[in-house]
Amino acid sequence: MPQPRDTIAAIATPPGAGGIGVVRLSGPDSLAIAEHLLGKPPRPRHAHRALFRDAVGEPIDDGLLIAFPAPHSYTGEDVVELQAHGSPQALARLLARCLELGARVARPGEYSERAYLEGKLDLAQAEAVADLIAAGSEAAARAARRSLDGEFSRAVDALAQQMIELRVWVEAAIDFPEEEIDFLASEELAQRFAAAATTLGQLRAAAQRGRVLVDGLHVVILGEPNVGKSSLLNALAGHERAIVTPIAGTTRDTLHERIEVDGLPLTIVDTAGLRETADLVEREGVARAGREAERADLVLWVVDGSATDVPPVDPAAALPALAGVPRLVVHNKLDLAGGEPRSEGRSDGTHVHLTAPTGAGLDQLRQALRAAAGLSEGSEGAFSARQRHLDALARAATHLESARTEALGHGRGELAAEDLRRAHDALGEITGRMQPDELLGEIFGRFCIGK
Repeated sequence: MPQPRDTIAAIATPPGAGGIGVVRLSGPDSLAIAEHLLGKPPRPRHAHRALFRDAVGEPIDDGLLIAFPAPHSYTGEDVVELQAHGSPQALARLLARCLELGARVARPGEYSERAYLEGKLDLAQAEAVADLIAAGSEAAARAARRSLDGEFSRAVDALAQQMIELRVWVEAAIDFPEEEIDFLASEELAQRFAAAATTLGQLRAAAQRGRVLVDGLHVVILGEPNVGKSSLLNALAGHERAIVTPIAGTTRDTLHERIEVDGLPLTIVDTAGLRETADLVEREGVARAGREAERADLVLWVVDGSATDVPPVDPAAALPALAGVPRLVVHNKLDLAGGEPRSEGRSDGTHVHLTAPTGAGLDQLRQALRAAAGLSEGSEGAFSARQRHLDALARAATHLESARTEALGHGRGELAAEDLRRAHDALGEITGRMQPDELLGEIFGRFCIGK
């Protein structure tokens, strides 16, 4: 992609009134615009008191002007920040003045895009900027900060180096087939493949935890009518979000609630009770419950814990869409059976026993939710990650396994080398070392204006 040569400007603070607002400039004309507004050349990284004026000399606002000459700036270009009062009208006038002096309005994410293009950040770090801004919990903010510091990128680069070493080994076997030693049958090569696969598996697990901290879990509450699904939603949300009555079929549509459980963001979805019904509205609610289950990260299958004489319903039999979806079995209404809330493991998965209206047993459920997200006690994930990172790592794992089969199983070095190249390229997509240009616009287009 060609290096940008024009100068961009945008309001870099959130919309609305505030004590301070910032207009940011980046590009080759930034210092000239700053000199025009200040009346003299600005000193680098020095806060100048300035009276900002419009084209006819009318004061816009007074504030501070700070210049960051290239390459010592966020974008790697000349950058100027104009700090004024946080009046939307004053900031709009100040931005308009910058546009009159030769700048253009920045696209969403264009500052971070230029930082990436100038080598100030790699792609994973640039995305971490947006993740930090949008962090919905303290844990997510810390994870994004670690990615911004380069922890994720360093792990990817270390794995990429393992791929390079494997490629060198396999390429040597292709280039020197006449040697008496069969390089592809070497025990050391097998060990290198195993080590790379282990490292990649650990990185995928860590990235999945990071993705959960950024995006949260999509948790769907399912079960038969009147088992306490809506009561469970209310208990987790901490307020009366869903209507609860003794009448079966009260919930007829999906109900979404965004909550946080011990630093883990969750989207909890209450659904209609699963049963055969002639009611058209309730039948549509059951169908929507099935569609929610198909895209769930986790299903809370709620059963009536007081009905000890009723055989448990097989979730997959009740709803085929649940096949392969992780789930927790929640035994509700335990108080009606005279039992004590407890949490115990069963051979077919995790079972949590509780009483939703009183909150008894909810701590066990919260722990089980964190465990289901891959967050052990006290763990927050090493870094933030996104779904595209997981997709790239999955492709890398597929190609690495294929390369190992071709090299060690069939002795086909050429095919192994091609698979290793593809695995290496997939890793390069994460940091932007080998990022298709057409994806950059989509990635940075999700940023806010001014960043």
